[in-house]
Amino acid sequence: MVAALVLPALLILLGVVVPLGLLGAPDHAHLLAVLRFPLTRLTLLAVCFLCLVHAAHRFRYTLQDGLKLTRFDGAIATVCYSAALLGSAAAAYLLFVSL
Repeated sequence: MVAALVLPALLILLGVVVPLGLLGAPDHAHLLAVLRFPLTRLTLLAVCFLCLVHAAHRFRYTLQDGLKLTRFDGAIATVCYSAALLGSAAAAYLLFVSL
């Protein structure tokens, strides 16, 4: 999935390269200006959504295959994907309402 490609790149850039000083850290005003651009917000929301759905999908199949809970397939799928949708709604609220 796309989340498996995008998230590691973001983590390497923001979690390793910037703290080591290989890339200059952006100041607060610059980050705020970037976050106020609607396309940036949509991109961040898409990354959050894809990561949450990816995690829900992996957790669902871990419960089904690893713990042999296949008889609860409908309930597990509903809970996992509803949690991903709720997390995405929270991310949308934080990105579009609180900023």
